[in-house]
Amino acid sequence: MATTPAIPPSTTTEAPDHGRERRRLHTKLKLATQIGEGIDGYVIGGIGMAMTALTADLHLSTLMEGLVGASPLIGIFVGGPLFGRLADRYGRRPVFLADMLIFLVGSVLQFFVTDGMQLFVIRLVMGVAIGGEYAIGAPLLSEYAPKQGRGRLLASLEISWYVGYALATVVGAVFEDVDGGWRWSLASSAVLAVVCVSLRGGIPESARWLLSKGRREEAEALIERYAIEIDVTAEIDELMATEQAGFGALFSKEHLRSTVFASVFWAALVLPYFAISTYWTQVFEALNMGDNAVAALLVYSFTAVAGVTAGCLVVDRIGRRRLLIPPFWITAGCLALVAVWPSSTPVIVCGFLFFIFLNAASSALTSVYPLEVFPTSLRATGVGFATAMSRVGAAIGTFLLPMGLDHYGARFVLLVGAGVLALGGLVSQFLAPETTDLDLANAARTAREKPTA
Repeated sequence: MATTPAIPPSTTTEAPDHGRERRRLHTKLKLATQIGEGIDGYVIGGIGMAMTALTADLHLSTLMEGLVGASPLIGIFVGGPLFGRLADRYGRRPVFLADMLIFLVGSVLQFFVTDGMQLFVIRLVMGVAIGGEYAIGAPLLSEYAPKQGRGRLLASLEISWYVGYALATVVGAVFEDVDGGWRWSLASSAVLAVVCVSLRGGIPESARWLLSKGRREEAEALIERYAIEIDVTAEIDELMATEQAGFGALFSKEHLRSTVFASVFWAALVLPYFAISTYWTQVFEALNMGDNAVAALLVYSFTAVAGVTAGCLVVDRIGRRRLLIPPFWITAGCLALVAVWPSSTPVIVCGFLFFIFLNAASSALTSVYPLEVFPTSLRATGVGFATAMSRVGAAIGTFLLPMGLDHYGARFVLLVGAGVLALGGLVSQFLAPETTDLDLANAARTAREKPTA
């Protein structure tokens, strides 16, 4: 098969109009993806401040309280693989718009719920859309991104997630003392969804996806029009090396390592964060610091923003592995320390601050690593599956945490969280590849062919 050599943008004479089109597309795509990630954080973060009030208004049992808290995470379990497979089969562009429309409808419907089951179903469907966003937003952006600085660009999506989470906390605090204020705070995500839908119109299909489907002429037209940095030879070679597509390929000998790594490291990062933050007030009350819970949650949210920003700034400088593995061990130690000395306010404050900051810094890699370890023909499917697996653990943790606090106390819950983080560190030590500054096709090949001890 004849191949076209990659032409690095730095050596290409670019027409002024093409340069403007490229910058306009990159800006629009980046904003559309970042706002989408921000809405994901907003939807999940908003429930933390609203939970106490809506539990009282809707007369939720402990079981239903756990289901409402975990519902988006359960939805992600379905939405990630489903939308990922659709994006790999039918294209990135249609899925990119469809999942945001689901967000918009779900956001509005939350305002009108009259019982816990309705809220559970609506947020479950919104969770499906969140899974779709993870499976399509970052992969589409990565397929237009240059290899140098790709890590920082993709990691910036996690900043958007934490900013959305923090913004939801602020909005929740504003409506905390308003009668029925939780309805307004949950439904306010519709404003962001409207903006995002307007941005996503007119975004073209991924040139890499077109190549993976044999639509080379269309792909090369996009590459020329937008001066996209793609190693076409490596992309086609990688396509030929991938013998099968779909869910089955994720568990083949060729891709199993990438599937296990992406799923486990992501799950280990988010499980303690989601579980603790969703029931922050209850955790602090169990530590006899309930009077400081709201202020601490605000500090928690903005410390996370600072942490993920730091991760974004260093991801291309220190490399992927250094940003992932040491923080796993340190954060495990932080939660274990709080569990051992739960009566010490300085230990609680410092332990949680270090945990939040470093966990968020490493979380920048959840928008980077999964996109780099799978080839184009499997990228959205692989990311969708890893997203689902990460949320299985997070959903279980969120569902069980209130019951764990009731039956076993804060010390047990924190030790379980420390154990999960330690497991993530161990798996990453042996499976995480170093993919910094590699073209996407070469990064996927490195993940497949070069085990790291």
